[in-house]
Amino acid sequence: MGKGAAAERFFSDKETFHNIAQIASEFPGAQHYVGGNAALIGQKFAANADLKVLLCGPVGPKLHELLDDNVFVPPESLQEVDEFHLILEYQAGEEWGQLKAPHANRFIFSHDLSNGAMNMLEVFVSSLEEFQPDLVVLSGLHMMEGQSKEFQRKRLLEVMTSISDIPTGIPVHLELASMTNRELMSSIVHQQVFSAVTSLGLNEQELLFLSQSASGPHSSLSSWTGVPDVGVVSDILFWILKEHGKSESRASDLTRIHFHTLAYHILATVDGHWANQLAAVAAGARVAGTQACATETIDTRRVSLKAPREFMTSRSEAGSRVMLNPNEPVVKWHREGVSFHFTPVLVCKDPVRTVGLGDAISAEGLFYSEVHPH
Repeated sequence: MGKGAAAERFFSDKETFHNIAQIASEFPGAQHYVGGNAALIGQKFAANADLKVLLCGPVGPKLHELLDDNVFVPPESLQEVDEFHLILEYQAGEEWGQLKAPHANRFIFSHDLSNGAMNMLEVFVSSLEEFQPDLVVLSGLHMMEGQSKEFQRKRLLEVMTSISDIPTGIPVHLELASMTNRELMSSIVHQQVFSAVTSLGLNEQELLFLSQSASGPHSSLSSWTGVPDVGVVSDILFWILKEHGKSESRASDLTRIHFHTLAYHILATVDGHWANQLAAVAAGARVAGTQACATETIDTRRVSLKAPREFMTSRSEAGSRVMLNPNEPVVKWHREGVSFHFTPVLVCKDPVRTVGLGDAISAEGLFYSEVHPH
């Protein structure tokens, strides 16, 4: 909260967690929303009337009732009780003891064992044949932090098997989320999970943690101060695609990363695989402004620009200086076969809700992205 950073943690004490969840849930004025990255991304897609969404995750009665009619849940995914994630939201300037939040954000905690065990993974893959998707979205790997090392190792291998069972030619997007376990993050990177997916979605906390866990560029940086430096972010994105992405010498499927932070977004793509990036990155920025303010369109009185007016595209020798042009806010640059599309975000000054913004941004970006079949 002191840094205004989004975070999520596993709450290990089952009984205490259930007591807190029950009190919170029965509190007058308690708000129940669709939760979980996959469900939130699914809900965002389902808002488009001509899209059909298959959601495979542990779905309890309350969640089922809240889901859009366009979201189908296979019977095997239904369970008798709901899992709860508790969201603590705060506004910019709110104080707690000695701390003062520099901007609005949220802290999430849960004791979610069925998601943590990725119980529905096999149900998911077996449902794909009948559903015949055009896109597959995976999330929840961070939920394994509450599991033992041995379990994580075994389950990651099964995740890999499941991903390889998805028919060739269907793009697979992996949405990352808040983590503290370097070993788990390192395993996700090195056990070829990255090279098995087509696309990644992440924020500044996950990006830096990923670089620290896998000894990437700028990994000596302990944390961000203020708005993350564009050059540093683009160096790490470039490294992920160069080290783990598709190339002539590497049998990887990874060709796209959608990065989001409060002030700006970047869509990095390996050339020749994607189109319509300008619209995709702009749509993600637009939804960040409208959803946080809970407005249909951007209300200019309620948003502000926090993005740097000028920046370096890299902190290595490859960098060039860019000045933002309000008439053409999406900036594009190239680096060794990778295209970068940068957009500032019109940030909501008094957000109604910050939870699920990353999921909405990733969903919109995917919705407007055009994938080239190979």
